[in-house]
Amino acid sequence: MAVAALEQEILSLRKRRQLYSMIGVLLMVAVLVSGYSESNSMNSGSFINGLSKFFDYPGEIVKEAWEAGWALFGLILHFLPFMLETLNIAGVATLIGGALAVVLAMASTRNVDSYGPLIPVVRRMMDIMRAFPELILALFLIFVLGSSPVPAMIAVAFHTAGALGKLFSEVNENIDRKPIEGLSACGASWIQRIRYAVLPQVAPNYLSYFLLRFEINVRASAILGFVGAGGIGAELRRTIGWGKGSGDETAAIFVLLFLTIMLIDQTSSYLRGKLVGAGRAH
Repeated sequence: MAVAALEQEILSLRKRRQLYSMIGVLLMVAVLVSGYSESNSMNSGSFINGLSKFFDYPGEIVKEAWEAGWALFGLILHFLPFMLETLNIAGVATLIGGALAVVLAMASTRNVDSYGPLIPVVRRMMDIMRAFPELILALFLIFVLGSSPVPAMIAVAFHTAGALGKLFSEVNENIDRKPIEGLSACGASWIQRIRYAVLPQVAPNYLSYFLLRFEINVRASAILGFVGAGGIGAELRRTIGWGKGSGDETAAIFVLLFLTIMLIDQTSSYLRGKLVGAGRAH
């Protein structure tokens, strides 16, 4: 009898949970529908009518790029220095942010014998660093420092340190403690334990996350060009702002961005494979 009553109670709770879930979904749908109706009534046009024009601008870009012919490759070479500037912003920001992230990760992980009272403080610092988008930080820094690549580099590095620090600390939590305990028994200092017991274990994952973040930062640096941070984003803003007649330049920038991201992805895959292979060889 007790088992049957328990089963009945579990079924009742499950049905109640399903009912609450259904009510929540219906409320969310109602809010979305009402919000869409309100925003659609405030537009000068309408969402449905706008869908028919969705591909007009991309189609114009493709048309003008096709009409440019082989001159498109000349435009790609023309924008290459701006792409290199964006890569410089992303590269320096990733290096600075990555180096700071290693420090933050080591100081915020109990598994590597970090100083206990410092751990929650560092973790909250990383939360704050991740909370502010690069765009908001860049806008503030541009107001203070003026329009240049420096505000973009600082903004991207700041956010990178918080994001990579979180990922690196999670990698640290999954390492094998035996090498640390062995070095500790031999009297090794904390720095020596990190150098010889922790870093060899985490290096492949650190590199993987670092290169992934570099790829993300390239896109972020390109976006920051829209707010005056220089690089390829500033040129993209100019070509898009001109509208009709500059579609070939816009297409050249898109092709350059695609090729750059693809090259970074292939390079990162190769380096990860080499490092993981080297680690297995030992």
